[in-house]
Amino acid sequence: MNLTTPALLFPAISLLLLAYTNRFLTLAQVIRQLNVSADRSADLVQRQLPGLKRRILLTKYMQSFGVFSFLLCALSMFALFMESELPGKLLFGASILTLALSLVLSLVEVLISTEALSVVVKDLEDARRPPQG
Repeated sequence: MNLTTPALLFPAISLLLLAYTNRFLTLAQVIRQLNVSADRSADLVQRQLPGLKRRILLTKYMQSFGVFSFLLCALSMFALFMESELPGKLLFGASILTLALSLVLSLVEVLISTEALSVVVKDLEDARRPPQG
């Protein structure tokens, strides 16, 4: 394995971290809008809070594992530059594993996000139906 192999991950990890940051900023904006909303205690808002808390935690961990993957990749390149092939390979393998973990956490966050959207859509549908009785 040569120095360019781990270098191939650099742009991918950078773009992934950028996407994670955008998702974090969107999540923060949603939470801030709910905070200033006059209807903070509404049932719809309260039903979304557990999912928002989980998404915050997942975003923190997926960003952390993404950054850790980037760091391990850089250390792998350094080890290969120093002609230490075994540590370089091990660090590169660890970088790929932490990147995969970050991606799995990202998938879980997306699933929670879509579940929250389903709650809102159901509430909109319920509001559109005439009252029964």
